[in-house]
Amino acid sequence: MELILKKDVENLGFADDVVNVKNGYGRNFLIPRGHAVLATPSAKKVLAETLKQRAYKEKKVIEDAQKEADKLNGLEIKISAKAGEGDKLFGSVTNADLADALEKENVSIDKKYIAIAGGSIKRTGQYEATIRFHRDVISDFTFDVVAEAK
Repeated sequence: MELILKKDVENLGFADDVVNVKNGYGRNFLIPRGHAVLATPSAKKVLAETLKQRAYKEKKVIEDAQKEADKLNGLEIKISAKAGEGDKLFGSVTNADLADALEKENVSIDKKYIAIAGGSIKRTGQYEATIRFHRDVISDFTFDVVAEAK
């Protein structure tokens, strides 16, 4: 089943992409939730015209996203968390904690666009995160998780 995505769908595609999915996934999940519409010939023509008009606007959006990504260069984030014996944490550090730490450094990014390798962090140390500012602007970021001073 060929569909046009109306919203970004994780592990499938971005808004305005034409994708092929299995019939059940499209009919029972994507279309009822408003994530996609059927890719009819008329819908494809409308999409092509919309993409043409949006092309020059997209340049400014990408430049703004690149400026935000450039703020990460040279930025060192240390997230402190309560730690027990050795380097184990009580609880975990997630992408929401990283988003809050970045917000304090004037880099605003929604937590759903941050992917920490391995999901949540359970030990102190240095970790990598992939931050997506735009579909074309993806940045890798290294940060530290340290134990809180007792």
